[in-house]
Amino acid sequence: MTTVAPPHSFPELLGDVERYYTAKLAEHGATPRGVDWNGDASQTLRFEQLEKLISPGARFSVNDIGCGYGAMFGFLRQRHPDVDYDGCDISPDMVDAASRQFRGDARAAFAVGSKPRRTADYGFASGIFNVRLGRTDQEWQAYMTATLDLIAQTSRLGFAFNCLTSYSDPDRMRADLYYASPTAIFDLCKRRYSRHVALLHDYGLYEFTILVRKEP
Repeated sequence: MTTVAPPHSFPELLGDVERYYTAKLAEHGATPRGVDWNGDASQTLRFEQLEKLISPGARFSVNDIGCGYGAMFGFLRQRHPDVDYDGCDISPDMVDAASRQFRGDARAAFAVGSKPRRTADYGFASGIFNVRLGRTDQEWQAYMTATLDLIAQTSRLGFAFNCLTSYSDPDRMRADLYYASPTAIFDLCKRRYSRHVALLHDYGLYEFTILVRKEP
């Protein structure tokens, strides 16, 4: 495997993204629009795709990279009461919002940062590869690979993430967002992380989800 720089080696990139999402939170509050999604329905649909990685019936731990205001924990705790969740986000305001919303729930912890604080059964990343602002394809792809390497290293059973798709309608694509090639990302994950990779691109959003299961 080719060694790449860790995510925190991209301080200017992370700083730009942090300011973008902090401004969204200030404008829209702890809502899907506050993390740049359209609404509750699409956010739930998105989480349902990521959840397909989880083996049913077993207790498990989760790292959520780019946890925002903790929406994924809210989703998971309703469906998996024994979940052990740890979320991190580069925006201190996001982490404050998540900590306030779930104060007193011993199943969840939140911290400011770009990398997990522990190894967990599963790693999740929802939406963190979308907002590239002024970064080139080469810069953004290097950041993505570094982040996926980190998630892979800190996930025992597997990890899942989503990306905007390059198959989006051209008239709806924005210059400040990154639209990844599903086949290229699938190939990267097959070659770099595991033989057990699934590509989900059939759930009605302008994106796709990748599930990577570790070798048995």
